[in-house]
Amino acid sequence: MIETIEKILSKAVDSGASYADVRYQTASSSTITVENDLLKGYEANRLEGIGIRVIVDRSLGLASSTIIKPKVLNEKLAQAIKMAKAAGKKTEATILSEVKPAKASVKSPYVKKADAMSDEEKIELVLDANKAATLDDIKNTVTRMGWFNEKRQIRSSEGTDVTVETMMTGISQSSVASHNGTMEYVSDGKAKCAGFEFIQSTDWRKFTGEVSELALKAARARTPPAGVYKTVADSELIGLILHEAFGHASEGDLVITKESVLDGKLGQQVASPGVTIIDDGEVDEGYFLPYDDEGVRKTRQTVVEDGFLKGFLQSWQTAYKMKMPTTGNARSQGVGSQPIVRQTNFFMERGDQSFEELVEAVDDGLYICGKGSRGGEVDVGLGTFTFRCGPSYIIKGGEVKEMVRGISVSGVVLETLKNISAIGKDFKVETSIFGGCGKDGQMVRVGFGGPYVRIEKVSVGGE
Repeated sequence: MIETIEKILSKAVDSGASYADVRYQTASSSTITVENDLLKGYEANRLEGIGIRVIVDRSLGLASSTIIKPKVLNEKLAQAIKMAKAAGKKTEATILSEVKPAKASVKSPYVKKADAMSDEEKIELVLDANKAATLDDIKNTVTRMGWFNEKRQIRSSEGTDVTVETMMTGISQSSVASHNGTMEYVSDGKAKCAGFEFIQSTDWRKFTGEVSELALKAARARTPPAGVYKTVADSELIGLILHEAFGHASEGDLVITKESVLDGKLGQQVASPGVTIIDDGEVDEGYFLPYDDEGVRKTRQTVVEDGFLKGFLQSWQTAYKMKMPTTGNARSQGVGSQPIVRQTNFFMERGDQSFEELVEAVDDGLYICGKGSRGGEVDVGLGTFTFRCGPSYIIKGGEVKEMVRGISVSGVVLETLKNISAIGKDFKVETSIFGGCGKDGQMVRVGFGGPYVRIEKVSVGGE
């Protein structure tokens, strides 16, 4: 395969390309689904493909194939070159920032591959976990186990030679509870860039049972009055808000096209003092991404430092346009897609307060949680957001009291970040094997999170 790729790169340069790269990807994934004590499916998929990208006279050409044969790949190269020449001066010039070619071969940490468990053992584990979630007044329960192994390799005409192998496993649980005509849906998942040692070392009966118990409690809970509350937000919710409402706004391509609320704010204060926001490709419990899909080393990018906007997420192309360093944030769903600017693991750094200290300062407010959240809406240009929260709690006199349900939070992200009055020392980043982040029709896996934070004013929708 290496010899084939090198021949394509050499031929691309001989055909007039000032730059060329070839991405080779193989991936295998499987999912087991159990619903209400019944096996609903055991799916397995495998992908292999090559993507070719060329720049000819500052115009970009792309082609890809799942047929890995020299004749077909030569045809695809010719197609990419023809595409670039046809575009000519009709499109914006494609110029890449200067980056030293990387050479590396890395893989995420794992011990046991999928064959560490037989198919029968895997199915039995998911059935057993689903049974543990089948409690009285639980009307529906779905348990899924997923795992995948992926290898991405990129070689370029400039000497880049990077291979990244990632293995990931995880289980998700969704439960629907009923109480006096009220139905409540709660879902949660645990995933890790690890092998089957993660599956075998986790108490999945406890995990799925706790999801169902949370759904039952939520179905019995009341909905609080709508209003503006002083709140403590958990790491899942603050991570979700940061990723959706602020992380996308920090992506260089959206800043360049002025679609971001952060356009023109570099160096300005955009959050409270003490707030530091990071994008990092290698963080505990996050998604493993040490190199991006242009073969660039993923740096630890400080987007916000002590409340001030310090930088943006960049690809080769956006870094050149903005005259800023590249950050290794060019990602693609697969070899058939163009790498675009995407987040990796986006999170807020921890502070120094305990959870109890955060709550003690709230006389009448809410402890709002992300577990079981149902998504929402974001306008990156305006910086506005609305998210449906998971089961949350009343805070009275500095103590967490009764559970409440059916609440949402909304606001302007820059105002919300400036309303943060305290940051917790407990910290968590998480990722998902079943979910991901969508942009321009592409889906990639990410990680997000942070500490608990206290926010002085949050608009809460409720009863």
